[in-house]
Amino acid sequence: MRRHACQSLRWLLTLGLVLLPPVPVLAVPFWGAHESLPADTPLSQLKHGEFIWLGDAVQAGPMVMVVSLTEQRAYVYRNGILIGATTVSTGRPGHVTPTGVFTILQKDKDHRSTIYDSAPMPYMERLTWGGVALHAGGLPGYPESHGCIHLPSEFARRLYEITSTGMTVVIASDATAPQEVSHPGFLAPVSTGTGAPLQRQRLQESETLRWEPELSADGPVSVVLSRTSGRVIVYRNGIEIGRARVIFRGSEPIGTRALILAEGPAVVSPQYLPDPARQHWIHVGVAGQSDETGTEPDPTIASRIEIPDVFVRAVYDVLTIGTTVLVTDEAVTTTSSGEKLDVINADPPDTDIQ
Repeated sequence: MRRHACQSLRWLLTLGLVLLPPVPVLAVPFWGAHESLPADTPLSQLKHGEFIWLGDAVQAGPMVMVVSLTEQRAYVYRNGILIGATTVSTGRPGHVTPTGVFTILQKDKDHRSTIYDSAPMPYMERLTWGGVALHAGGLPGYPESHGCIHLPSEFARRLYEITSTGMTVVIASDATAPQEVSHPGFLAPVSTGTGAPLQRQRLQESETLRWEPELSADGPVSVVLSRTSGRVIVYRNGIEIGRARVIFRGSEPIGTRALILAEGPAVVSPQYLPDPARQHWIHVGVAGQSDETGTEPDPTIASRIEIPDVFVRAVYDVLTIGTTVLVTDEAVTTTSSGEKLDVINADPPDTDIQ
């Protein structure tokens, strides 16, 4: 009789478990803008949830991300060129986001917190084992996280696709770094090791150009032409190896355009953009100029640019397939060496991120 009662009880318990409604899985919200703003949008005009993405423009080279707590923005550089800028939301009082130099320790596309009721943390990139990470999250326009850096969902997805563990992430504020670090400009390349601005001497009044390829012997090449500053700067593997004065004829703006060397030998030519029959340059995807993607460069733009012939010849010696040329109206900002920031211990304890 007792055995019969126990079997009945087990059957009822089993039936009850089957009939119980499933535990709901929290849906993953979508935060922020669905698309990038045009590439020539002033960074100061970014509103909460908005971002600019130029990730396709530079497809190789060392990467670093700088997060400005005071500005509530983040900047991503690859091979010395800004490829992304976004609004963020960092830690609120009582759960502050620490400043310092971090590296990405772990990645999880579909992470959920084990601390905050399985809250979704998509495109998570862990910075500390004690509770700080990059991930998609709420963006109210002010610090409101538990210490993590919240990013727009689409920006977080694109960033996740091109990052790898070990990439440097610098978190800075006015109290921990000079203005040039906590508020980097459009063309203010930073060190991939410390996030500090790369200190390069300006051209003197008597100088037309500087060429030092020995500073970086190999690696991907990127070239920036700034109409406002009247400069061309060449980076190899994220290090500046040369710069020269440039004259842009006419006052009409150019916008921001990215070209990539798709094929062809490095043929010396007095024109910076050579005959397409001998070298094949094409536009790559840049927000706001998507209609130009895959097209040939406009020769009228090239005809407006004057670069010293000796510098052109030097640059052609280092061109490789995949070289990026970014032409922009934006100014090249001044830089400083910055203050030293602490490097966070990366030894993993038995804790989960928040």
